[in-house]
Amino acid sequence: MVYELRVYHTYEGKLDDLLRRFREHTMRLFEKHGIRNVAYWTPIEEPLKGRTLFYILAHPSREAANANWDAFRNDPEWQAARDKSEANGKLVEKVESTFLSLTDFSPPLR
Repeated sequence: MVYELRVYHTYEGKLDDLLRRFREHTMRLFEKHGIRNVAYWTPIEEPLKGRTLFYILAHPSREAANANWDAFRNDPEWQAARDKSEANGKLVEKVESTFLSLTDFSPPLR
């Protein structure tokens, strides 16, 4: 199992739109394509408050992650949800992605 830490930096005033897209579409579509939702966070302090989403996903392997992401990106349902949510402009300014493995002393994730 590999974990993926993703950080989305939104354009000013677009975080609520991004969170709505995740709540209503993205999380379900991730699962459809073998991407397991682990946890989602928003910062409570400046300078990231109100414009950043942190989240962790799980994939069976690094190779599976590549295949999962390709399938997700090519899904017409995802493309339609993305396009509709961005009708008034792009939501995400910058995406950071880091793949991680659990250490031998980490408590198990639920």
